[in-house]
Amino acid sequence: MKKTMVIAGLGLIGGSLAMALRGFEGYEIVGVDIDPATLAFAAAHGAGDRVTGGAAQAVKEASIVFLCLHPAGILRFLEEHRGDFSPGTLVADVCGVKTAIMDAAEALPHGIDFIGCHPMAGKETSGIQSAEAGLFQGAHFIITPRRESKPEHVALLERLAAYIGCRDVVNTTPERHDAIIAYTSQVMHILAVAVCDDPELFACKGFEGGSFRDCTRVAALDVPLWTQLFSMNTPALTKVIARLEDHLRAYREVLESGDIEGLTRKLADSSERKRRMNLE
Repeated sequence: MKKTMVIAGLGLIGGSLAMALRGFEGYEIVGVDIDPATLAFAAAHGAGDRVTGGAAQAVKEASIVFLCLHPAGILRFLEEHRGDFSPGTLVADVCGVKTAIMDAAEALPHGIDFIGCHPMAGKETSGIQSAEAGLFQGAHFIITPRRESKPEHVALLERLAAYIGCRDVVNTTPERHDAIIAYTSQVMHILAVAVCDDPELFACKGFEGGSFRDCTRVAALDVPLWTQLFSMNTPALTKVIARLEDHLRAYREVLESGDIEGLTRKLADSSERKRRMNLE
């Protein structure tokens, strides 16, 4: 009997995952979404072997279920379908926050193995129309297993990550994930939108260089998604914002004081730290 993997939520990440996983270890990839237009686009562009709007039935038939919804949608899905998962099913998510999702997964019936996942890939655009099979090429694939997670399920996710093109798999805790992602992802989005809050933004048209475009690219974000991600990781994110405020203030103060030597030392230190990170 053919094994079934359900991808619930065919947006940018879910659609890309459904495209990238076709042919993986003989699984039938079933895309699930509530939007008929999304299902039609997914079917026409190879996002899975088949698509359906019937989540409950698809989940009952699956041995693996990937939840690729907005964070609040994942919480609702777990609550609504907790009785639909078959014993032994591996359930995973791709959410950008892990602690809140993993806490909710504790309510799943005994025998359902939930492992948090976060492929570090994306775009500033959203929706199935932006999905592509190559989205995960070279990306880190973060997993946050529970203590009782089965080693064979962890190994399966490692093979899956390699199949879709990820460079490696990083195994960590939900708490450490959220603390680090607040720095490597979320505060970058905060910085981008803060730059775009400046009243001089539109007066700068025609003066943008590559550094400005790179810095502000992610400001054109999916507002409902990032509202949920920020609010679900508020303690970690506000700590990172406070550290960033301190660093920005230090640069302002050294500039205002005219301390060229101090400015040079700060620039050299930051530059060297970035170069060292690139080499590791």
